[in-house]
Amino acid sequence: MSMVARIIGTGSAVPENIVTNDDLSKVVDTNDEWISTRTGIRERRIAKEENTTILACRAAKSALENAGMDAADVELIIVATCTPDSFFPNTACQVQKEIGAWKAVGFDLSAACSGFIFALNTVQAYMKSGIYQNALIIGVETMSKLLNWEDRGTCVLFGDGAGAVVVKADETGFMDMVQWSDGRGDSVLTCGARQMKNLLVPGAQEADYVAMDGQPVFKFAVKKVPECITQVLEKNGTEKAEIKYYVLHQANSRIIQSVAKRLKEGEEKFPVNLERHGNTSAASIPILLDEMNRDQRLEKGDKIVMSGFGAGLTWGAVLLEW
Repeated sequence: MSMVARIIGTGSAVPENIVTNDDLSKVVDTNDEWISTRTGIRERRIAKEENTTILACRAAKSALENAGMDAADVELIIVATCTPDSFFPNTACQVQKEIGAWKAVGFDLSAACSGFIFALNTVQAYMKSGIYQNALIIGVETMSKLLNWEDRGTCVLFGDGAGAVVVKADETGFMDMVQWSDGRGDSVLTCGARQMKNLLVPGAQEADYVAMDGQPVFKFAVKKVPECITQVLEKNGTEKAEIKYYVLHQANSRIIQSVAKRLKEGEEKFPVNLERHGNTSAASIPILLDEMNRDQRLEKGDKIVMSGFGAGLTWGAVLLEW
Protein backbone atom coordinates (compact mmCIF):
# COMPACT_ATOMS: atom_id res chain seq x y z
CA MET A 1 0.00 0.00 0.00
CA SER A 2 1.43 3.38 -0.97
CA MET A 3 1.77 5.88 1.86
CA VAL A 4 0.28 9.36 1.90
CA ALA A 5 1.16 12.64 3.58
CA ARG A 6 -0.50 13.11 6.97
CA ILE A 7 -0.36 16.35 8.98
CA ILE A 8 0.67 15.45 12.54
CA GLY A 9 1.52 18.87 13.96
CA THR A 10 0.94 22.58 13.35
CA GLY A 11 2.62 25.81 14.42
CA SER A 12 2.50 29.51 13.65
CA ALA A 13 4.30 32.74 14.45
CA VAL A 14 3.34 36.35 13.86
CA PRO A 15 5.16 39.63 14.51
CA GLU A 16 4.50 41.39 17.81
CA ASN A 17 3.36 44.67 16.29
CA ILE A 18 -0.35 45.04 15.61
CA VAL A 19 -1.37 47.68 13.07
CA THR A 20 -5.09 48.51 13.11
CA ASN A 21 -7.16 50.14 10.37
CA ASP A 22 -7.23 53.29 12.49
CA ASP A 23 -3.42 53.26 12.57
CA LEU A 24 -3.38 53.06 8.77
CA SER A 25 -5.85 55.93 8.45
CA LYS A 26 -3.12 58.17 9.88
CA VAL A 27 -0.68 57.37 7.03
CA VAL A 28 -2.97 56.83 4.00
CA ASP A 29 -6.35 58.23 3.01
CA THR A 30 -8.56 55.43 4.33
CA ASN A 31 -10.67 54.51 7.35
CA ASP A 32 -11.72 51.49 9.39
CA GLU A 33 -15.21 51.33 7.93
CA TRP A 34 -13.96 51.43 4.32
CA ILE A 35 -11.40 48.65 4.90
CA SER A 36 -13.52 46.35 7.07
CA THR A 37 -16.67 46.49 4.91
CA ARG A 38 -14.74 45.75 1.70
CA THR A 39 -12.22 43.22 3.01
CA GLY A 40 -13.23 42.01 6.49
CA ILE A 41 -9.79 43.06 7.79
CA ARG A 42 -9.57 45.03 11.05
CA GLU A 43 -5.88 44.64 11.94
CA ARG A 44 -2.72 42.94 10.77
CA ARG A 45 0.73 42.09 12.18
CA ILE A 46 3.66 43.99 10.72
CA ALA A 47 7.27 42.91 11.25
CA LYS A 48 9.72 45.23 12.96
CA GLU A 49 12.34 43.13 14.79
CA GLU A 50 11.38 39.96 12.86
CA ASN A 51 12.17 38.87 9.31
CA THR A 52 11.03 35.98 7.08
CA THR A 53 13.59 33.51 8.47
CA ILE A 54 12.90 34.37 12.12
CA LEU A 55 9.13 33.90 11.68
CA ALA A 56 9.66 30.66 9.71
CA CYS A 57 11.90 29.23 12.45
CA ARG A 58 9.44 30.09 15.21
CA ALA A 59 6.55 28.46 13.35
CA ALA A 60 8.71 25.41 12.57
CA LYS A 61 9.75 24.90 16.19
CA SER A 62 6.15 25.28 17.33
CA ALA A 63 4.94 22.69 14.77
CA LEU A 64 7.68 20.19 15.67
CA GLU A 65 6.80 20.52 19.34
CA ASN A 66 3.10 20.07 18.56
CA ALA A 67 3.91 16.94 16.52
CA GLY A 68 6.29 15.55 19.12
CA MET A 69 8.98 15.24 16.45
CA ASP A 70 12.66 15.98 16.80
CA ALA A 71 14.19 18.27 14.16
CA ALA A 72 16.88 15.60 13.64
CA ASP A 73 14.19 13.31 12.14
CA VAL A 74 13.03 15.79 9.48
CA GLU A 75 14.11 14.67 5.99
CA LEU A 76 12.61 17.44 3.85
CA ILE A 77 11.94 21.16 4.42
CA ILE A 78 9.91 23.13 1.89
CA VAL A 79 9.36 26.82 2.52
CA ALA A 80 6.61 28.48 0.50
CA THR A 81 7.41 32.18 0.26
CA CYS A 82 7.62 35.07 -2.18
CA THR A 83 9.32 37.35 0.36
CA PRO A 84 12.63 35.65 1.27
CA ASP A 85 15.33 37.56 3.13
CA SER A 86 17.86 36.73 0.41
CA PHE A 87 17.96 35.43 -3.16
CA PHE A 88 20.35 32.81 -1.78
CA PRO A 89 20.82 30.95 0.48
CA ASN A 90 17.20 29.87 0.41
CA THR A 91 14.98 30.23 3.48
CA ALA A 92 14.72 26.46 3.99
CA CYS A 93 18.50 26.14 4.51
CA GLN A 94 18.42 28.99 7.01
CA VAL A 95 15.59 27.23 8.88
CA GLN A 96 17.53 23.96 8.77
CA LYS A 97 20.53 25.67 10.38
CA GLU A 98 18.42 27.32 13.10
CA ILE A 99 16.45 24.22 14.13
CA GLY A 100 19.25 21.68 13.62
CA ALA A 101 17.54 19.50 10.99
CA TRP A 102 20.85 18.13 9.72
CA LYS A 103 19.34 15.18 7.86
CA ALA A 104 16.98 17.32 5.78
CA VAL A 105 17.15 18.67 2.26
CA GLY A 106 15.63 22.12 1.97
CA PHE A 107 14.33 24.34 -0.80
CA ASP A 108 11.91 27.24 -1.29
CA LEU A 109 8.84 27.20 -3.50
CA SER A 110 7.33 30.30 -5.05
CA ALA A 111 3.63 30.31 -5.90
CA ALA A 112 2.46 33.39 -3.99
CA CYS A 113 -0.78 32.77 -2.08
CA SER A 114 -1.05 29.21 -3.44
CA GLY A 115 2.43 28.36 -2.16
CA PHE A 116 1.42 26.32 0.88
CA ILE A 117 -0.97 24.15 -1.15
CA PHE A 118 1.64 23.57 -3.87
CA ALA A 119 4.24 22.69 -1.20
CA LEU A 120 1.88 20.18 0.44
CA ASN A 121 1.19 18.60 -2.95
CA THR A 122 4.94 18.34 -3.55
CA VAL A 123 5.46 16.61 -0.20
CA GLN A 124 2.60 14.23 -1.01
CA ALA A 125 4.36 13.24 -4.26
CA TYR A 126 7.61 12.55 -2.39
CA MET A 127 5.83 10.48 0.26
CA LYS A 128 3.66 8.53 -2.18
CA SER A 129 6.80 7.53 -4.06
CA GLY A 130 8.48 6.44 -0.81
CA ILE A 131 11.37 8.94 -1.00
CA TYR A 132 10.76 10.74 2.32
CA GLN A 133 8.82 9.84 5.46
CA ASN A 134 9.05 13.06 7.54
CA ALA A 135 8.69 16.60 6.22
CA LEU A 136 8.30 20.16 7.42
CA ILE A 137 6.29 22.64 5.33
CA ILE A 138 6.37 26.34 6.15
CA GLY A 139 4.33 29.12 4.56
CA VAL A 140 5.91 32.44 5.53
CA GLU A 141 5.74 36.03 4.32
CA THR A 142 6.88 39.50 5.25
CA MET A 143 4.69 41.21 2.66
CA SER A 144 5.09 44.54 4.44
CA LYS A 145 8.52 45.12 2.86
CA LEU A 146 7.03 44.82 -0.64
CA LEU A 147 4.19 47.28 -0.09
CA ASN A 148 3.97 50.87 -1.18
CA TRP A 149 2.68 52.44 2.04
CA GLU A 150 1.19 55.31 0.05
CA ASP A 151 -1.00 53.01 -2.07
CA ARG A 152 -4.20 52.56 -0.09
CA GLY A 153 -5.47 49.95 -2.57
CA THR A 154 -2.79 47.42 -1.55
CA CYS A 155 -1.13 48.44 1.73
CA VAL A 156 -4.31 47.88 3.77
CA LEU A 157 -4.70 44.27 2.60
CA PHE A 158 -1.56 42.44 3.67
CA GLY A 159 0.06 41.24 6.88
CA ASP A 160 3.19 39.33 7.94
CA GLY A 161 3.36 35.88 9.51
CA ALA A 162 4.31 32.21 9.27
CA GLY A 163 2.49 28.90 9.58
CA ALA A 164 4.02 25.43 9.56
CA VAL A 165 2.94 21.80 9.45
CA VAL A 166 4.84 18.61 10.20
CA VAL A 167 3.92 15.86 7.78
CA LYS A 168 4.51 12.13 8.15
CA ALA A 169 4.02 9.28 5.67
CA ASP A 170 1.02 7.28 6.86
CA GLU A 171 -1.81 5.08 5.58
CA THR A 172 -4.41 7.85 5.87
CA GLY A 173 -4.38 11.63 5.55
CA PHE A 174 -3.94 13.16 2.11
CA MET A 175 -6.84 12.06 -0.12
CA ASP A 176 -6.64 14.07 -3.34
CA MET A 177 -5.52 17.31 -4.96
CA VAL A 178 -5.85 19.56 -7.98
CA GLN A 179 -3.53 22.43 -8.85
CA TRP A 180 -3.52 24.87 -11.73
CA SER A 181 -1.64 27.82 -13.21
CA ASP A 182 -2.55 30.35 -15.88
CA GLY A 183 0.28 32.69 -16.85
CA ARG A 184 -2.09 34.69 -19.05
CA GLY A 185 -3.25 36.36 -15.83
CA ASP A 186 0.29 37.33 -14.85
CA SER A 187 -0.30 41.09 -14.94
CA VAL A 188 -3.14 41.44 -12.41
CA LEU A 189 -1.00 40.87 -9.30
CA THR A 190 2.69 41.65 -9.54
CA CYS A 191 5.84 42.65 -7.72
CA GLY A 192 9.07 42.97 -9.69
CA ALA A 193 12.49 41.76 -8.49
CA ARG A 194 15.70 43.45 -9.62
CA GLN A 195 15.79 44.96 -13.08
CA MET A 196 18.32 43.93 -15.69
CA LYS A 197 20.97 46.47 -14.74
CA ASN A 198 24.59 45.45 -15.21
CA LEU A 199 27.86 46.30 -16.96
CA LEU A 200 26.02 46.59 -20.28
CA VAL A 201 22.85 48.20 -18.92
CA PRO A 202 23.95 50.99 -16.57
CA GLY A 203 21.61 52.67 -14.11
CA ALA A 204 20.48 52.39 -10.53
CA GLN A 205 18.14 49.65 -9.31
CA GLU A 206 14.68 50.95 -8.51
CA ALA A 207 12.49 49.23 -5.93
CA ASP A 208 9.24 47.75 -7.20
CA TYR A 209 6.14 47.27 -5.06
CA VAL A 210 3.06 45.07 -5.00
CA ALA A 211 0.58 46.16 -7.67
CA MET A 212 -2.89 44.69 -7.95
CA ASP A 213 -5.82 45.08 -10.30
CA GLY A 214 -8.49 44.21 -7.74
CA GLN A 215 -11.52 43.47 -9.92
CA PRO A 216 -10.01 40.73 -12.13
CA VAL A 217 -8.37 39.15 -9.06
CA PHE A 218 -11.75 39.02 -7.28
CA LYS A 219 -13.49 37.54 -10.35
CA PHE A 220 -10.73 34.95 -10.79
CA ALA A 221 -10.97 33.83 -7.15
CA VAL A 222 -14.76 33.52 -6.94
CA LYS A 223 -14.83 31.50 -10.18
CA LYS A 224 -11.77 29.26 -9.83
CA VAL A 225 -11.89 28.40 -6.11
CA PRO A 226 -15.37 26.79 -6.13
CA GLU A 227 -14.42 25.16 -9.42
CA CYS A 228 -11.26 23.50 -8.08
CA ILE A 229 -12.97 22.48 -4.82
CA THR A 230 -15.72 20.80 -6.86
CA GLN A 231 -13.05 19.13 -9.02
CA VAL A 232 -11.17 17.66 -6.06
CA LEU A 233 -14.37 16.34 -4.47
CA GLU A 234 -15.65 14.79 -7.72
CA LYS A 235 -12.25 13.30 -8.50
CA ASN A 236 -12.33 11.54 -5.13
CA GLY A 237 -16.06 10.72 -5.05
CA THR A 238 -16.51 12.70 -1.83
CA GLU A 239 -19.76 14.55 -1.09
CA LYS A 240 -19.86 18.13 0.19
CA ALA A 241 -21.88 16.90 3.19
CA GLU A 242 -18.81 14.90 4.33
CA ILE A 243 -16.63 18.04 4.54
CA LYS A 244 -16.34 19.59 8.00
CA TYR A 245 -14.37 22.69 6.99
CA TYR A 246 -13.19 24.54 3.91
CA VAL A 247 -9.92 26.20 4.91
CA LEU A 248 -9.37 28.89 2.28
CA HIS A 249 -6.59 31.35 1.68
CA GLN A 250 -7.54 34.40 3.74
CA ALA A 251 -7.53 37.18 1.15
CA ASN A 252 -10.87 38.87 1.54
CA SER A 253 -14.07 38.04 3.43
CA ARG A 254 -16.18 38.83 0.35
CA ILE A 255 -14.30 36.20 -1.67
CA ILE A 256 -14.88 33.60 1.06
CA GLN A 257 -18.60 34.47 1.28
CA SER A 258 -18.94 34.25 -2.51
CA VAL A 259 -17.22 30.84 -2.59
CA ALA A 260 -19.56 29.53 0.15
CA LYS A 261 -22.56 30.78 -1.81
CA ARG A 262 -21.41 29.23 -5.08
CA LEU A 263 -20.79 25.89 -3.37
CA LYS A 264 -24.18 26.22 -1.60
CA GLU A 265 -22.43 25.54 1.72
CA GLY A 266 -23.04 27.36 5.02
CA GLU A 267 -20.54 30.05 6.01
CA GLU A 268 -19.98 28.23 9.33
CA LYS A 269 -17.96 25.68 7.32
CA PHE A 270 -15.54 28.44 6.27
CA PRO A 271 -13.35 29.47 9.22
CA VAL A 272 -11.81 32.96 8.99
CA ASN A 273 -9.09 34.84 10.84
CA LEU A 274 -8.34 37.60 8.35
CA GLU A 275 -9.95 40.23 10.58
CA ARG A 276 -6.85 39.79 12.80
CA HIS A 277 -4.16 38.95 10.25
CA GLY A 278 -5.06 40.41 6.86
CA ASN A 279 -3.76 38.58 3.81
CA THR A 280 -0.51 36.80 4.79
CA SER A 281 -0.13 35.15 1.35
CA ALA A 282 1.48 31.68 1.63
CA ALA A 283 1.21 31.80 5.44
CA SER A 284 -2.55 32.28 5.65
CA ILE A 285 -3.75 28.66 5.38
CA PRO A 286 -1.20 27.15 7.81
CA ILE A 287 -1.75 29.98 10.36
CA LEU A 288 -5.51 29.34 10.26
CA LEU A 289 -4.96 25.58 10.43
CA ASP A 290 -2.77 26.00 13.51
CA GLU A 291 -5.41 28.14 15.24
CA MET A 292 -8.09 25.54 14.45
CA ASN A 293 -5.87 22.71 15.67
CA ARG A 294 -5.05 24.47 18.95
CA ASP A 295 -8.71 25.42 19.50
CA GLN A 296 -9.52 21.70 19.11
CA ARG A 297 -11.88 22.37 16.22
CA LEU A 298 -10.31 19.47 14.30
CA GLU A 299 -10.88 15.85 15.29
CA LYS A 300 -9.24 12.72 13.94
CA GLY A 301 -11.14 11.54 10.88
CA ASP A 302 -12.55 14.98 9.98
CA LYS A 303 -12.44 15.65 6.26
CA ILE A 304 -11.33 19.12 5.24
CA VAL A 305 -10.63 20.91 1.98
CA MET A 306 -7.88 23.53 1.76
CA SER A 307 -7.72 25.90 -1.17
CA GLY A 308 -5.21 28.59 -2.14
CA PHE A 309 -5.28 31.12 -4.99
CA GLY A 310 -3.01 33.94 -5.98
CA ALA A 311 -0.52 35.60 -8.31
CA GLY A 312 0.65 33.69 -11.33
CA LEU A 313 -2.20 33.10 -11.62
CA THR A 314 -2.08 29.97 -9.46
CA TRP A 315 -4.76 28.03 -7.61
CA GLY A 316 -5.43 24.61 -6.17
CA ALA A 317 -7.22 22.50 -3.59
CA VAL A 318 -6.35 19.60 -1.29
CA LEU A 319 -8.78 17.13 0.24
CA LEU A 320 -7.51 15.42 3.37
CA GLU A 321 -8.52 13.51 6.43
CA TRP A 322 -7.32 14.92 9.73
